[in-house]
Amino acid sequence: MHSDVYDTPSTLSAGLRCRCPRCGEGKLFGGFLKLAPACDRCGLDFSFADPADGPAFFVMSGVGILVIGVWAWATVGLDPPLSVHFATVFPALIGGCLGSLRPMKAWLVDEQYVHKAEEARWDSIGGHGEGHWAWDRRRGY
Repeated sequence: MHSDVYDTPSTLSAGLRCRCPRCGEGKLFGGFLKLAPACDRCGLDFSFADPADGPAFFVMSGVGILVIGVWAWATVGLDPPLSVHFATVFPALIGGCLGSLRPMKAWLVDEQYVHKAEEARWDSIGGHGEGHWAWDRRRGY
């Protein structure tokens, strides 16, 4: 049942639950990272969403800083053997990235919806012969 009035959840709440930004109930994803074409509850078309590489950048940066920080502390303080590093650091990096990529992408899509983000347009530049060059010519510069 579609309604015109929705109790829109916070973007963080809907993002962490990977839910529709409008109704907060429908599934946002149709695959692991592939967005569904539309919400299965309210019918919102997800074609507006294009988070591009933002989720991957934020996840790799955040998880990398956290895991490498813990790794550096453990290396200096505990001096574990190299095999322990391989057994802990790589799974932590991979698991952290894979575990947080979906919620990050969902949160960025929800933010795009709430803030009506869209591709930039160049309508505000002005027409040919307008702008400071035309103003300078009228003043004799």
